[in-house]
Amino acid sequence: MKHLRFLALLLVVLVAVTGCGKRDGQVSSLPEVVSSVPPVASMPAEESRNLPSDVEDFTSDLEEDTSKVVDKAESLGEDLIGDGSDISDVKSTTTMSGDFAKFAAFNAEKKEWGSGGPTDDKLRPDGCTLYQKRYGDYSAYFIYPEEQRIYLTFDEGYENGYTPQILDTLLDHQVKAVFFITYDFAKTQPELVKRMINEGHTIGNHSTKHLSFPTMPIDEAAADLQNLHDYVLKNFGYNMTLFRFPMGEFSEQTLALAQSMGYKSIFWSFAYADYNINNQPDPQASLKKIVDKAHPGAIYLLHAVSKTNADILDEAIASLKLKGYTFSLLDA
Repeated sequence: MKHLRFLALLLVVLVAVTGCGKRDGQVSSLPEVVSSVPPVASMPAEESRNLPSDVEDFTSDLEEDTSKVVDKAESLGEDLIGDGSDISDVKSTTTMSGDFAKFAAFNAEKKEWGSGGPTDDKLRPDGCTLYQKRYGDYSAYFIYPEEQRIYLTFDEGYENGYTPQILDTLLDHQVKAVFFITYDFAKTQPELVKRMINEGHTIGNHSTKHLSFPTMPIDEAAADLQNLHDYVLKNFGYNMTLFRFPMGEFSEQTLALAQSMGYKSIFWSFAYADYNINNQPDPQASLKKIVDKAHPGAIYLLHAVSKTNADILDEAIASLKLKGYTFSLLDA
């Protein structure tokens, strides 16, 4: 027990004499230092706020022994920190370092978005209106204002042969849509991307690797988003500003990240099981669902790999127009 108390005290004193600790909630300005302590982002906010009182209780019993180890601690501190000349050779285990440290203040808990559940008298999903109020300040959109407008969006993880048909239908109806593309789609389907741009559609960022963003270290999430952004800008001269989280999985922290990188995060207020190419839904049942669930300010998520969607899109647009809806393009 005495050995443990001594080691704990030594650690406390090291922090005091080297200035490596955090004071008043500020992150250390030292270069990235190897640490076995989990990054702040992995701690629930409630736990991190309780840490100071725990430390005070623990150290109060050891104050009387402090004078005995100060000299040794100072010596060890100098040996550990050195002059910083070799710090570049050390790979930090901390993911919330450098420019990304500011995101430690945001909640990193993963949220899984789905727009089902109760609706109001205009069929606007309650979950959408709730989340719009909760996360709207992060430039996140789950539903748009209550107007007789519908916003079409298509996710393009890969090409399955139906995008040209979808583009033909949109052109016939003079309707514009957002196509959220992945790196794979951008690299393998350049002619389709060019056509989307030339016909006035919006290209959105759907990530490089299509991974769950809240489960990634924040710097890797940023790199994933930036990599596709740079590729599209370089190869198509197009500056993307709309982002859709893969699988709809997000956190307050990743919303703040996307916003800081100049992106609006676009979710949806209507979607259905259209993505399984080996189990496509019945066309007539799908058409009825798309038309019957229309609501003011609806953001439709449709997958372009779906044969059903390609086949019913013409009639779906015509039917929604007959119901009094107009089609608008999301603000870029």
